[in-house]
Amino acid sequence: MTSPLAKTWAEENDIPFIQPASLKGLNFPEEKFDFFLVASYGKIIPQEILNIPTHGTLNIHPSLLPKYRGPSPLETAILNGDEETGVAIMLVDALMDHGPIIAMEKIELADKYNFEQLRDKLSDVGTELLIKILPDYLAGKISPEPQDHEQATVTKKFTKEDGFLDQQAPALSRFRQILAFNPWPGTYFDYPGPAGKIRLIVKQAHLEEDKLVYDRVVPEGRKEMDWKSFLNGLHAAE
Repeated sequence: MTSPLAKTWAEENDIPFIQPASLKGLNFPEEKFDFFLVASYGKIIPQEILNIPTHGTLNIHPSLLPKYRGPSPLETAILNGDEETGVAIMLVDALMDHGPIIAMEKIELADKYNFEQLRDKLSDVGTELLIKILPDYLAGKISPEPQDHEQATVTKKFTKEDGFLDQQAPALSRFRQILAFNPWPGTYFDYPGPAGKIRLIVKQAHLEEDKLVYDRVVPEGRKEMDWKSFLNGLHAAE
C-alpha cells in the first residue's frame, strides 16, 4: 500500500489532509474552504460535500464536455479517431460530468497519442488551464455556462474482450485499439504457430501504407520482444 500522490505532497509541504475510507458521514474541519478540486475520481460525491466550499467543487475532466462523459473519455476519443479532444473544467453537481463549464482547452488528436501519452498531455493542459483561470473564477469574473445536455454522450467501462484484435477489421481500427487499450485492458490476437495458436499481446505497432505493422509483442507465457524476434523464434521451432 502506498499513499496517494496528493497526500504525499501535502505531507512534504506541511499541509493538513484527511484521507477518509468513505465519504458517508464525513466530518470536515470547521473552517472555510474556497473550493474543492476533483480529478480522476470515479464516484458520485454527496451534495452536502459539494456545497461546503464557498466557490463549489471543481472537476478537471479530460474531454470536451458534454462529449464523452463517464469513465473512459480518453480511450473513446482515440478509438473514434477524433481530430481533436481537450480538457473541461466544470463545476461539479450531483450527476455524472453534468455540471456547468468554467473553461475548456482543445488539443489536436488525430491518432497522435496512445492512452498514456494522451493522459499525461491532458494532465498538463488541465493543470495549466486551472492555474490560468482560477484567480478570475474565485474573483467572480467567470460565470459557469450550462452544458448542452441534449448533445451529451456517455462512455463505458472497457473489458478484456474489447482488446481483441479482429484480423479481418481495418488496419486503422486495430491500430486505434492498440493506442487506446495499452496498458489496460491490453490488445491481443491468436497467431498460428507450428504447435497451434499462440496468444499474442500487442504492446506497440504502427501503420505503414495502410497496413498494420506489429513492433512489440508478448507471446503467452514469455517476455516482451520485438516482432522480428518472435517470428525468428517461431521459425526456429518448426
